Amino acid sequence: MSASRTTKSDKAKFSRPNRIFFDGRLNLEQQRKRAKDLLRALRAGNQTAQQRFVDANHPIGAAGFADFRLADAQLVIARENGFASWPKLKNHIDRITEQNRQISSGNPPVLDTKRTLHLRCGSDIRNGLGIAGFVGDFLEFADPFCQGPVPDLPLDEFISVRADFIASGYHITPKDAVARSKREYAALNRLDQYDHVVLWFEHDGYDQLILAFLMDFIATARPATRIELISVGAIPGVERFIGLGQLSPELLIWCWENHRVPVTDTMLETGRTAWKAIRSAMPDALEKFIQTGTSALPHLIPALERHIAELPDPQSGLGLTQKLVLQIARDHGPLPVGKIYAHLMRSYDPLPYLADLMFWSEIQTMMHCKSPLFTLSDNPDQHWPTRILTITATGSDTLAGNQNFLDNFTTTRWVGGIEITPETVGVFY
Repeated sequence: MSASRTTKSDKAKFSRPNRIFFDGRLNLEQQRKRAKDLLRALRAGNQTAQQRFVDANHPIGAAGFADFRLADAQLVIARENGFASWPKLKNHIDRITEQNRQISSGNPPVLDTKRTLHLRCGSDIRNGLGIAGFVGDFLEFADPFCQGPVPDLPLDEFISVRADFIASGYHITPKDAVARSKREYAALNRLDQYDHVVLWFEHDGYDQLILAFLMDFIATARPATRIELISVGAIPGVERFIGLGQLSPELLIWCWENHRVPVTDTMLETGRTAWKAIRSAMPDALEKFIQTGTSALPHLIPALERHIAELPDPQSGLGLTQKLVLQIARDHGPLPVGKIYAHLMRSYDPLPYLADLMFWSEIQTMMHCKSPLFTLSDNPDQHWPTRILTITATGSDTLAGNQNFLDNFTTTRWVGGIEITPETVGVFY
């Protein structure tokens, strides 16, 4: 039984690539060495080492650091990796190592069945699931609601609006964009052809807005199948977790074993309420939903807080991504656009969610202004990541709040159902 899928070429146009960050594989000997190095630094009186013990909530006691042993340093290393104790860290590594051995030997664990559907807002884990031993079908539903108009319209009209945006925003032909959108949305009507559907999502705005839509869709359609959710916000040993696509196959198994829960009616209703707020033409509903602090979908509230941060700042008129682009250009520029994207993903964005071509779409939107915020090297044949971006005096003044971007802006952008134009100055503040 095969689910409808987007093509590889469709995916490459705007969805997220595989991540280049740490894949989550922890090495026990490396962690032991880290503990020995930490203890050595502590005994040398290193203040940074001392602070790591404090930050890890180590029970230092009245004697201070004088009598600390290797076990104390190992406890700190364990807690820095997200574990309560060194034995729990060791057990985790042992488990991951064994699963890697099984996979490498060609005898991966039995996890799902061929009547399982894995639904993901991208194709980044598709190969990893196969390597890990998952045998079910894979469905990609990747409409990026974190960008472009998300109006409160009947579904047929909504799909048409989204296809128009995808065509214009990501340089896909209108015909291909319409075909892609119809294919993805139609595939959702076949969930009940499976015995088991598993939703794979992470904690960022890209994923969580799609998850809100799916909760609303499932709450309405009520497919006759068992539905489970994997929603992940942190991975042991991964300091900056960006997405599931960065994880090794055995870490995908870890997510399956430790983060898979049944989708409940409360989750569905929470998603339905959130989806309605996301589509609202004014921010009030979103702000009210965020204030609820719901735990039914624990990663949804932080993602929506990041989402609403894209609304214009009162002083500068900039959304958060626009502001961060200018900050990076100011701090490190002139700089290739691809390096600005790398800085954004690695350190500047509090909750990164943009794929590379989605980021380039944001850059292009920022260029619609009477006085440019930045200049780009002008070789039209130059691939966009290599084009040099240089902040202008107008960009610096806008970043400082001495000018308002909406006074300079000449087009339209959207934050969910909220339309932002030059005429909306003052509406959101």
